Amino acid sequence: MQIFDYRPPAIPWLDLRYQDRDIIVINKPSGLLSNPGRAENTWDCALTRLQRLYPEAILVHRLDCATSGIMVFARNKRAESNLKTQFQDRQAAKCYIAEVQGQLPLDEGSIALAIAADRDNPPYQMVSPQGKSASTHYRVLERRDASCLVELQPQTGRTHQLRVHMLALGHPILGDEFYGDTEVIRARQRLCLHAQRLAFKHPYSGKWLSFDSKHPF
Repeated sequence: MQIFDYRPPAIPWLDLRYQDRDIIVINKPSGLLSNPGRAENTWDCALTRLQRLYPEAILVHRLDCATSGIMVFARNKRAESNLKTQFQDRQAAKCYIAEVQGQLPLDEGSIALAIAADRDNPPYQMVSPQGKSASTHYRVLERRDASCLVELQPQTGRTHQLRVHMLALGHPILGDEFYGDTEVIRARQRLCLHAQRLAFKHPYSGKWLSFDSKHPF
């Protein structure tokens, strides 16, 4: 098991992007947990920071600690139920930006590889025929000297899905301390994965909302 050295960023402490009576949208920085872990030192996270301002805030979905980008929280049980249903039924649209090692042979494509927990090495995940179905669409945005900037659209929401799928293609996400080798880890100071866009129906009005946060890569 990998030792988790948690050092949450102090700046920005909380990047609020939108709020109304039902929802709150933030831009989570890399290095900040979405919700508390079991250890006492993991109490500081996106959820607890938000609850200092809005005690009623409820977690709806998660981003990996090292992943940055858009997150939505509910402010009441009705909104929580509605949003979670949208995520579970794959009605919410997600768009991530990643910088990956090497040159992808195709400009776009889809990855359909089942993912399962690596029981010998938690919390790692791995491609496995016995896993849960997982699907990701990718599109190359920019080809650089030794890397590609890609748009990733997960059609499912498995743990570490994007990281595992890109690794399976032979193009791990730069800065990935979980799945990358020494070269990948040293290539960047952080995981180059950012939740750039999240779109969903407002839980009260039913209006389609879309929130964006420009990637830093």
